Amino acid sequence: MPEKQESAAQPAGQEVETLNGQPENPKDDSNGQTAEEDAGDVADALYPLTIHLPHEPNNIHVMVSPQEQVHELRQSVIELPAAFQYSCFHLEHAGERINDFVQISDVNGLGPEAEIRLVEDPYNEKEARIHVIRIRDLVGAAGDRTDTLHGVLPGVSLFDSVTASAKDTDNVQASAYDFDASAQTSALLPQEEEPAPKTVKSIALSPWNPPPYHLRQKGHLLYLLVTTNEGEQYQITSHVGGFYVNKSSNSKFDPLPRAAPKGHSAHSLFTLLTQISPSFSDAFEQLLQYNNRKDPLATFQMTNAIPAAPWLVPSQTSPLCAHSSDITRTQEGYLISGVDNTDTLRDWNEEFQSARELPKETVQDRVFRERFISKLFADYSDAAARGAILVARGEVTPLNPTEGPDAQIFVYNNVFFSFGADGVGTFTSEGGDDAARVATGKDVNGVRIVNQLDIDGLYSPATVVVDYLGRRIVGQTVVPGIFKQREPGENSIEYGAVEGKEIVAADERFAPTFEKLSKALKVKKHPVWDKDGKRFDLEASVETKGLMGTDGRKYVLDLYRITPLDVLWLEENNTVAEGERTGLEYPHRMTVLRPELVEAVRSQKWTEWVNKELARLKKQSQSKSQDDKTGKEESSPAEGQGAGESKPEESKENTEESKESTEEPKESAEGLKESTEESKESTEESATAEAEDRIDGSEFHFALNPDAFSGQVPQTDAEKEELAADEEDVRNACKYLRESAIPDFVNDIKASDLPFPMDGQSLSKMMHKRGINMRYLGKVVALCEGPRLLRLRDLCLQEMISRAFKYVSGKYLRYLPIPLTSSCIAHLLNCLLGFGFNGKPTADIDETLKALYPEADLAFADVTPETLRQEIEAQVACRFKFTLESDWHNDLKHLQLLREVALKLGLQLQVKDFQFTSDSSSGVTANGVNGQTNGDGSKSKKKKKARDGSPSSIASSTSTPSTFAPDDIVNIVPIIKDSAPKSAISDEALEGGRHSIMQNNRKIGQELLLESLTLHEQIYGILHPEVARAYSSLAQIYYQLEEKEAAIDLARKAVIVSERTIGVDSAETLLYYLNLGLYVHGSGDSKTALAYVKHALDLWKIIYGPDHPDSITTLNNAAVMLQHMQAYHESRIWFEQALAVCERVMGKQSLPAASLLFQLAQALALDNESKAALGKMRECYNIFLHQLGPENNNTKEAETWLEQLTQNAVAIAKRDKDAQARRLRAGIRFPPRNVALGGAAAAQPAGLSKPKSDKPDARSIDDLIKFIEGNNAQKKSTKKRAGRGGPKTRVGAVASS
Repeated sequence: MPEKQESAAQPAGQEVETLNGQPENPKDDSNGQTAEEDAGDVADALYPLTIHLPHEPNNIHVMVSPQEQVHELRQSVIELPAAFQYSCFHLEHAGERINDFVQISDVNGLGPEAEIRLVEDPYNEKEARIHVIRIRDLVGAAGDRTDTLHGVLPGVSLFDSVTASAKDTDNVQASAYDFDASAQTSALLPQEEEPAPKTVKSIALSPWNPPPYHLRQKGHLLYLLVTTNEGEQYQITSHVGGFYVNKSSNSKFDPLPRAAPKGHSAHSLFTLLTQISPSFSDAFEQLLQYNNRKDPLATFQMTNAIPAAPWLVPSQTSPLCAHSSDITRTQEGYLISGVDNTDTLRDWNEEFQSARELPKETVQDRVFRERFISKLFADYSDAAARGAILVARGEVTPLNPTEGPDAQIFVYNNVFFSFGADGVGTFTSEGGDDAARVATGKDVNGVRIVNQLDIDGLYSPATVVVDYLGRRIVGQTVVPGIFKQREPGENSIEYGAVEGKEIVAADERFAPTFEKLSKALKVKKHPVWDKDGKRFDLEASVETKGLMGTDGRKYVLDLYRITPLDVLWLEENNTVAEGERTGLEYPHRMTVLRPELVEAVRSQKWTEWVNKELARLKKQSQSKSQDDKTGKEESSPAEGQGAGESKPEESKENTEESKESTEEPKESAEGLKESTEESKESTEESATAEAEDRIDGSEFHFALNPDAFSGQVPQTDAEKEELAADEEDVRNACKYLRESAIPDFVNDIKASDLPFPMDGQSLSKMMHKRGINMRYLGKVVALCEGPRLLRLRDLCLQEMISRAFKYVSGKYLRYLPIPLTSSCIAHLLNCLLGFGFNGKPTADIDETLKALYPEADLAFADVTPETLRQEIEAQVACRFKFTLESDWHNDLKHLQLLREVALKLGLQLQVKDFQFTSDSSSGVTANGVNGQTNGDGSKSKKKKKARDGSPSSIASSTSTPSTFAPDDIVNIVPIIKDSAPKSAISDEALEGGRHSIMQNNRKIGQELLLESLTLHEQIYGILHPEVARAYSSLAQIYYQLEEKEAAIDLARKAVIVSERTIGVDSAETLLYYLNLGLYVHGSGDSKTALAYVKHALDLWKIIYGPDHPDSITTLNNAAVMLQHMQAYHESRIWFEQALAVCERVMGKQSLPAASLLFQLAQALALDNESKAALGKMRECYNIFLHQLGPENNNTKEAETWLEQLTQNAVAIAKRDKDAQARRLRAGIRFPPRNVALGGAAAAQPAGLSKPKSDKPDARSIDDLIKFIEGNNAQKKSTKKRAGRGGPKTRVGAVASS
C-alpha cells in the first residue's frame, strides 16, 4: 500500500471505498430534527462525483458525503489505481480552485453528479520529496526499514494464514487436533512467503543531488538515480514541471534533458518509469495482485497507534527478517524532513493546548476535535518513545551534565525528558527511587483522567512514561515558563506545595478550575498547613500543583495523588522505625487507592443513602396528614426532576469513568445500575399513595480528603476533629477494598460471573477495573480455595514471580552498557527458567566488549539460580506480603512465565525449541501439572521443524550449553504508557445504539451503531485497539440481530486489528478468534470455524498452558460444530476432551461435569457406542442424584435417558450378535451403522450462540438437553431404531411440557 502522506485522512479514504452509503453523522441534531429523520437525510446525501483526470482513463467516479473535507476526498482519489500517479495537484469546480480544508458541503454548487477537475500543480522541493517517497513505496522499491522503536515484525497478523489452513480440508482433517501436544511456539509466527515481484531495481538520490544555486534558480529540485529491471541506469532531474531523463552520468554532470529517442519526461515519476522500463507495467500489475492476496487491514500502515511487537520472532536468517540492500534507506530522513530536518520539529505543547481550545458545540466540531487530539497523541507518543530510547542509550546531551545520572534532564524534539527515579531527593521520605517510579506511573494515569474529563480552562502537559532496559523515562511537553528564572522569593508554583510541603501557595485564580476537577474526582476541599502552621484551604491534594504558564494558561502538574493513601496497607507494612528496617517493609509510601475503587465506594454510599431516604420517606408518608401531602405534591415536580435525573446520571457517570476497554462484563457499573433500579422500584412500592415523592439527589455528597494520613498538622481542636472525620472516611474506603472488593472479585470468578483471566495482563486489567491494586495479589491468593480457584491462585503466583523478576532484572540492567544487556538478560533467564537444563549457568560475556567498558558493573555475572530465587522471594515478600513455598521454582509453567517476563521487559526472543530440562523426553513433565504429559503446556518439545538458528545460540563460549544464549535476545522494545483519552462521542453513539436496540427501537439503534462505527474509524484511524474493541462489540450485537454477514465481517476486522495493535497472542485476540468461529459456524461454514477454534486452542496453550477453565465451553462448541458437519465420531472425541478438562478443573462430581457427561452420552450414542453411552449416562445420573436429589428435573430426565439407553443397548447387543454370526458365515465386512439422527445434530448449533465463548456454560440442564436434543426430534418408525428414537421424543416431550 502507498504510504499515506495525509495520514489523518486515512480513515476517510477507507470510508469512501467501504462505507457503501452508511450515514456519517446521523446523530447531528443541530437543526432541530430528530435523530431518525436526520439520519435519513444524511444517508440520502451521499452522492456520486465525477473527477476528470489529465491522463488515461480521464474520468473516475467516487461517492462522497457532504460532511467530508476536501483533503479526505483527495486522499481517497489517490488511493484508486487509476490515480496512483498523482500527488501534486489541486481540484477545481466550475473553473474555481477548491480549498483543501473546507467541507464538501461548503463548496458552491457542488452537489450530486457534479464534475470536478484534477489539475496538476508545479512541484516545489517538499512536494517533489513527498512524491519520490510515495512512488518508492507504491512500486515496492523501498527496502525493509529498520525502525528504532517498533522492533522486529511489528504489527504482524496471522489471520490470513489461519483462514487459508481451513481450505481444502475434509471433516477428519478439520477435526484433527492433538490435545496432548505441548505448545507450538511456531504458532505465533507468520508463514514464510515468496518475495514480492520487483518492478524496478532501485530509486535513489543521485550523487549529484542537491542542485547547485544557478540550477535551483531554473527550477531544479532533486536529482535521482533509477536502475530498471533491464539493468539500465538513468539519471533523472526532478523539475518544478515534472521529471525528465537528463544527460548526467556517474562521472559527468549535465542535468539538462536528454535528446530523443532516450529523452523521456512526465509530470509523475510513475509515468516516467513506464516510459523508460518496458517490463515495468507488467511487473507493477503482478505487484498489485501480490498485495491483494492479503487482507487490506493486514497491510495498511499504522498512523494512530504503536504496532504490537511480538515477543517471539523468527531467526534473522528467515526470509521474514531478510535485510536487503537499499541505498535510499539512509536518505529517507532527508526525503521526509528536508535538509534542516525542520519539517518534523513541532511545538507539542502549543499543538495540544490549541487542540483543547477547538470548539465542541456541534457534533461535527466534536468529531473534528477528538480526531485531531487522537492523531496528536499518537504522533506525540511515537516521538516521545523514540526520544526516550535515545536518552536511555546515552545519545542525547543532558541540560545539566554536572548532576548525577538520575537527576539529569533532557530536551529532544521539543519533548522534556527526566528519569523516573529520585535524582534530587524529592521522594526521600516516601521511599526514594521506588516512590518516584510509582509516582510517574500514577501521574500518567492522572493526566489521562484529566484529559478524559476535558475541563474548560484547565490544561495539562501531555505525558508519556517509557520503560526501557530497567530504566523509567518520563517524556512531557514543555510547559511555557517552567524553566523561567524566578526572582528571589518568587515561586514558580501558584497553587499547591512549592518545595516539599513546607511552603504552600493558594492563588485564587486556580480555585474555580481546580474545584471542577476535584468534584469530578470526588476530592474534598480541605485545609493544609505549611511549616509555620499557616492554614490554606485547597481544592486538590497539596501534591497537585497549579502553574500559570507564560502563555496565560492554567496548567495542572503532578497528578499522582488524586486519591487518598491506602492507610491500612501502610499501617500493616510500615510500622518499623526508620533505623530498624529489615528489607521486608513495603518499599515506598506511595500506596494510593485506585480511582475505580473511589468510584465503587461512592456508588455503595449512594445506594445506602437512597435506601435511607426511602425509609425516611416511607416513615413520613405514614405520619403526614393529607394537607401536607397536597403541599408536597405541588412542590414535587422540580424536586422529582432533580432526583429523577440525578440517579441515572450518577450511575451512567460511574459506568463511563470506571469502564476499561476490556472484554469483561461492566460489572461494577451494572451492579450500581441494578441497585439504582431496585431502589427506584422500592420507592414506588413504599410510596404508592404519593407517587410524586422523589429523592433529591443534590443532597447526596461524597468526597475524600487525599491528604489524610500524609503528615498534616492541624492547629485547632475543630481542625483536628475535621481531619479525624476525613481520616475515618478514608479508613472506611480502605476497609471496603479489603472486606468487599477483593472477596467479591474472587467470588465472581468462582461463580463464573467474570471470565477467567488468561494471563498477567488480563488479570491486572480485571483487578484494576474493580479498584484492586496489584499489591493485593497475596490477599487474592489467600482467598483461592476449591478446584477452580486453584487455577486463579497459580496465575496470581506466576504474576507475582514475573513482577518480582522484572524488579530484580531492572536493578542489574539499569546502568549496564547497551551491548552487554543481551548477556545479562540471557543469564538471568537461565537462572530463572533454565536451571533444569543447566543447574550452574555461567554468564556468556563477550570479552572484547567487556574490555571496552572497564567501569561497567557486571554484578549480574555472579547471580546463580539460588541467589536469584532468594531475590525473587524477597521481592514477593516485601511487595505482595506473600511467602512463596520453598519449592516454587519446581512448579513453574516455563513457557508461560517466559512470555510474561518478555512482555513486561519488552524482550523479543528468537523462536526455538527452548530446552527447560535436561531430559528431552521427560522435559515437559517436570511441572507435573495435573499429572499430564503436557504439564505446563509450555514446551515445543515435539516441534519437528528446523530449529532456526539454535545451533549458533547454543554454541556459546561456555562449555555447558544453556537454555538461553545472548544471541536469542534479538531486540528490546520500550513499554509505553500514554495519557491519551478515549473518544467520548464514539462511545456515546455505541451506548446509544445498544440502548435503542434494548428498547426495541431497532431502526434508530442500527443507525447509531453504524454512526458509532464510522466515528471510531474516523477518530482513531482504522488500526487502533479501541477500534478492534468496537468492531467486536458491534459484531456481537449484529449477530444477535441475525445480521450474520455483517457480524462476520466486523469480527474478522476485530481479529486483524487486535493482532496488529494488541498482539497476536493477546487474550483479547484469542477471544475475538473464538467469537469469529461462532459467527462463521452460525452462517454454515463449520470447517473454517474449526480452524479458528484450533488456532485459539494453540494460543491458549502458549498464553495459559493446558486446561484453562473457559476452554471447556470452546471444546464443547467445537464438538457441536462437528456434529453439525455429521462428523459424529470426531465430535465425540472433542466432547471427551471437554469432559476431561472439566473434571480436572471443576472436579469429577461437579454439576458442569454432569452436564458434559449428559452431552457425551448422547454423542457416544450418535457414534454407535451404546455401551459407553450407557456408562456415561449412569455417571451423570449418579452425580445429579447425589447433588440435586431424586426429585430434581435434571435427575429425572437423566433417569429417563438411562432407561431408554439400557433398552437400546440390549437391542443393539442382540442385533450385533446376529450380525456377527452372519458376517462370519458370509466372510464380508460389516458396514458401519450411521444412526439417522440428523435432525438432532442439525438442530444443535442453535445452542451455540447461547454460551458466550469466553464464559463457561451457565445454562440449566433443561437448556442443555434442548441444546443437545434440538426441538424437532422425530419418532422413528422402524422397530430396530425404536429404542433410540424413543428417549429423544420423550425427553422432547418432557422439555416442552
